[in-house]
Amino acid sequence: MGNMTGAEKAKEIRNSIFAILIAVIFLFPIYWLIQISFKSDAETFGKVLTYFPHDFTVDPWLENLTDKTFLSSLKNSFLNGLITMAIALVLGVPAAYGMGRYKVKGGNVFLLTFLVSQMLPPSLTLTPMYLIFSKIGFLGNHFTAPVAIAAGSIPFVIVTLRPYFKSIPVSLDEAARLDGCGSVKAFLLVMLPAVKTGIITIMVISFLNGWNDLVYSMTFNVAEMMRPLTANIYKFQSAYGTRWNCIMAYGAILVLPVILMFIFLQKYIVGGLVAGAVKD
Repeated sequence: MGNMTGAEKAKEIRNSIFAILIAVIFLFPIYWLIQISFKSDAETFGKVLTYFPHDFTVDPWLENLTDKTFLSSLKNSFLNGLITMAIALVLGVPAAYGMGRYKVKGGNVFLLTFLVSQMLPPSLTLTPMYLIFSKIGFLGNHFTAPVAIAAGSIPFVIVTLRPYFKSIPVSLDEAARLDGCGSVKAFLLVMLPAVKTGIITIMVISFLNGWNDLVYSMTFNVAEMMRPLTANIYKFQSAYGTRWNCIMAYGAILVLPVILMFIFLQKYIVGGLVAGAVKD
């Protein structure tokens, strides 16, 4: 900034202030959620609005973390995310490699189909999937919802990773062949490390697709003990009122993995999405 003129410095300061204001606006709901989760019932429903806990308590968090239903839902959400991510990786990455490295007949049609599939709402595919899973006896287990979620994640994986594989120099394949690598070994040991940023991006997005799911999990798994976190947040609502501090603690736990992932992996996620969008 030492070589900047006065006008450039002023513009830089204005841009910084504007960026800070945008960050505050977007982060305020998260702050509000977290601070209410540490308030007592009396302060939450008090007539005086407070912007930080005066009567600090961790009871809403302990009530959630010691509840068997909550722990079961937490396990189900993690299973949804992990299984969805595994299916998307196993099926989507090789497909993206094939479309990116080889000339596939009708490849543009496939790519267009994948792009269109990303625009379809879950409600459109819900009934056909339910009928298919019902016919083959695939309802009511921990794999049903992730398979359905992954069906929507795989096109995203292919569209995102295809430009990565396409941009890798052919000489890298040739060097791997000279070193004695077969097709599978070259794919695993050479190609995948070369697209590490894209792999991390699609891992995070696929996991979050499973973690945040509500529609498929509620439709395919009717048993209460198989419901994810997103389905049980209503339990603090009753005929006697709504326990907002417990709901906010529940919500904070629900969004915590998302926040941590984006804090520690943001450079890979942002870089992966941008690179995948412009390389072709």
